[in-house]
Amino acid sequence: MAIRSGTQKRRDAILGLLKTGSWSIPRLAAELETSESTIRRDLREMAADGEIIRTIGGAAGAGYVEPPLGERMEQQAEAKDAIAAWALERLDNARVRTVFLDAGSTTVRLAERIRDRSDLTVFTRGLEIALALAHPAGPTVIMVGGEVSTLSHGTTGALSDHALSRIHVDIAFLGADAVDPAQGLGEPSLDEARTKELIAERARTVIVLADSSKSGRDVAAWAPLPAGWTWIDEHGEHAPS
Repeated sequence: MAIRSGTQKRRDAILGLLKTGSWSIPRLAAELETSESTIRRDLREMAADGEIIRTIGGAAGAGYVEPPLGERMEQQAEAKDAIAAWALERLDNARVRTVFLDAGSTTVRLAERIRDRSDLTVFTRGLEIALALAHPAGPTVIMVGGEVSTLSHGTTGALSDHALSRIHVDIAFLGADAVDPAQGLGEPSLDEARTKELIAERARTVIVLADSSKSGRDVAAWAPLPAGWTWIDEHGEHAPS
């Protein structure tokens, strides 16, 4: 059955928007000035045809995937170095013994700056971070187990949840695919969001390390954060209300 020209035009517009990443159904509906039920029907049929990938509450382009860690390490390099410097200052100014370092390209830069901190115990779900810190003069390193992401090299899943529910840390430094003052941290999957939500509940202080380009992104899943969390970007600290 042929698709009516108006429908095809709208679906072409959806494909164009999804080239930038994942979009939620409400945002697509608002952008295209149509109903959410119409967008939902379009996405269902487009996914069946292999044109897009459905996500929780929205969709992403069939060719869109989270960039691999190696590629992300090269993006926003100066901003990430500035963020790591701000985070290190925060760490030095606090009476900290236990730290959680999330998987990610920005948290790796902080890890490189605490390789000689033998006074710290560092929990991490990031393979690169564990390797960077595992040397005789460095912190005590505890690797959180679980299923390893082929893109972020971070662990998630039942084993990760089990371990995280049994620890408590002074500071948790979290990475993010998106940051929103009201919603918290945005991630490409529910597993990633759940992992970050769990550790945030087990930390005395929660600090998000993410450059300013992460603001306003539309992603598949969100992790709410406890009151009083801090966001550090390349410009310094922010305290979301």
